[in-house]
Amino acid sequence: MAPPPKFEVKRIPSVPHPGPPPLPAQEIIQRFAANEDAAKSVYNTYDFTETIRIEEVADNGGKFTVTGYEFTRPDGQRAWRVMKQPQSNLKVTNYSLEDVRTIVSLPLFFLTTDQIGKYDFLYAGQQKLDELNTYVFQVKPKQLSRAQRLFQGVIFVDDHDLAIVETYGKFISELSGMGQKLPFSLFETYRENFQGKYWLPTYTTSDDYIDQPNADPLQLRLVVRATDFKVSPAPAPASGAPPGGPPSPPPPLAPGESSSEHQH
Repeated sequence: MAPPPKFEVKRIPSVPHPGPPPLPAQEIIQRFAANEDAAKSVYNTYDFTETIRIEEVADNGGKFTVTGYEFTRPDGQRAWRVMKQPQSNLKVTNYSLEDVRTIVSLPLFFLTTDQIGKYDFLYAGQQKLDELNTYVFQVKPKQLSRAQRLFQGVIFVDDHDLAIVETYGKFISELSGMGQKLPFSLFETYRENFQGKYWLPTYTTSDDYIDQPNADPLQLRLVVRATDFKVSPAPAPASGAPPGGPPSPPPPLAPGESSSEHQH
């Protein structure tokens, strides 16, 4: 799969004053939400490899890398399993597999038709991203939730497909921190086109800084890359198994691999 497009993102002013969009803003919102419903459904039919990398952006800085596999279990639930044990030569920071699990569980399709009622949308104009012309919307929660992380940021909607092609923002709740050790808060996610009509997230990046004693703050960079998409095999029909019985175990791992599943 080709690398993700390198969009040149121009940040949106805090109070934009664009002219009206060619289509009513509410129509754009309803249509991209319907496309999010379809994209989420299609996304869950794929199994894929996902690599998470954390880099210390400094001279002689180290990096942490772990590769996992997201798949559909026989019981229909999504799961994430380690394919290669984490490798790290970080010099200043120290992160583990447990620390990156919150990255794996970041919401991806957070503006589906059943979710858009939780948000206020402000049309912020049009912007060209690489070959795409997009409508830009600022998004913020109407009310914070204790049970759910909600998106606050900017989305870019392709003016032809009326589908979200990029998002930039953070996920917030009433509970500060959400138990996350990693410093990253603002996430930029790019999408790629599948089957000529579905825009699915494949590349997320984030940059942040941590304080160091007697030194300048250290820049950290997160990159999450999904590759090798394959349609999930259809679950085999149960043969004589009683309804409600325990699900079958996931496929066996190759020699030398270890398993650590995570619901997504």
